[in-house]
Amino acid sequence: MSHPNFVSPDLIRQRFSKAMSDMYREEVPLYGALMELVEQTNRHVLDSDPQIARQLHSTGEIQRLDLERHGAIRVGTAAELATLARLFAVMGMQPVGYYDLTPAGVPVHSTAFRAVHEAALQVSPFRVFTSLLRLELIEDAELRAFAQSVLDTRSIFTPAALALIERAETQGGLTEYETQDFVAQALETFRWHHSATVTAEQYQQLSAQHRLIADVVAFKGPHINHLTPRTLDIDIVQAQMPAHGITPKAVIEGPPRRQCPILLRQTSFKALDEPITFTDQAQTRGSHSARFGEIEQRGAALTPKGRALYDRLLNAARDELKDFPNEANAARYNALMTQHFGEFPDTVEEMRQQELAYFRYFVTEKGLAADGLKGASLEDLLKGGYVRVEPLVYEDFLPVSAAGIFQSNLGDAAQTHYGVHSNQQAFEKALGRSTIDELGLYAETQRRSIEECIAALGLNVSE
Repeated sequence: MSHPNFVSPDLIRQRFSKAMSDMYREEVPLYGALMELVEQTNRHVLDSDPQIARQLHSTGEIQRLDLERHGAIRVGTAAELATLARLFAVMGMQPVGYYDLTPAGVPVHSTAFRAVHEAALQVSPFRVFTSLLRLELIEDAELRAFAQSVLDTRSIFTPAALALIERAETQGGLTEYETQDFVAQALETFRWHHSATVTAEQYQQLSAQHRLIADVVAFKGPHINHLTPRTLDIDIVQAQMPAHGITPKAVIEGPPRRQCPILLRQTSFKALDEPITFTDQAQTRGSHSARFGEIEQRGAALTPKGRALYDRLLNAARDELKDFPNEANAARYNALMTQHFGEFPDTVEEMRQQELAYFRYFVTEKGLAADGLKGASLEDLLKGGYVRVEPLVYEDFLPVSAAGIFQSNLGDAAQTHYGVHSNQQAFEKALGRSTIDELGLYAETQRRSIEECIAALGLNVSE
């Protein structure tokens, strides 16, 4: 049972995400401009589309619309990953999903730390896409050993942060004063460092192997490499970015534009070229590209059946394109995506009837006022207007989308082909626990919402 003087993990997460946003805006001013554009776009959509406004108000989504949805971080060792898992647990965040990015030529595998219950997500939807470098993919044995030695000597957490993590675990939470200190200390792990921990030559060797390897290995800590606000119309933001001095990536990752958005669509501005110094060239500056700003538009969480259809249509479009989506083929890629996804039902009722997506069920005012519903089925309640549905918002990531964002900000020259398979077992061993199946979480949320409707109506019906 939680101590009455402890701050809830959800509020700690909310405070941490706000502190992270403030820090990132200060470090990357262009991100502030991106946030302003997203806010303008969201206001425009809400003003011009009352239906979307009503839906967001009725589901409670409006209350968290302006909160950053996620960030991303990359660590180098199993010990770093395991300690990050403990740090995120203080904020009520658990590892959800396993993502292997090697098929896209990125030498990492990942999970998303986030809240897992819909009530906790309403307080703060913030999640951190966390990647572990796969050092075994460095072909040069000498360089691999060097990278390991550099990572083994660094500590990415402050002593105070480690002490507060242990205190939270021992006493079951943190007090208000401890929470303030925890947020400040945890933030240091995610801060940018202009000084590399290697020489200029060593940095070049690591970068030549893969630019992401240099990003992970060559610095004091695993700086947050992007934060992501949520937009209600990502196509408007993509089109407007150049007018605001922001250069977008060539294509929006994820499904094409639809009446009923599904899963996740992402775009970003290209990584900034930032000055750094090396250990042997304190007075001579080099440069490093890692940090960028990303935008996301989230739609319905899909069932296994829906995901299978999504994957089939996406693969068909990419197979026909016969290339990695880029500036030269962006228009054709978008046209192919729209063409192939014409097969995916684009109304809420079609997706529900065909069991392609997960939904939350709500009792209507008519339902609360009604009598004589005993024995009614869920379908009867829906048809009669006693219960309504809204698609469950997808809270996770798409492997192709995540890899595409990574790759676009590393440059096409960073594309590498790894002849290996995913290794979830090794990742979970490093993590110190199993990752959670995200589809199971959506199914549980849908089930809970149905049970709440049944209880509110005083019924005993089956799905």
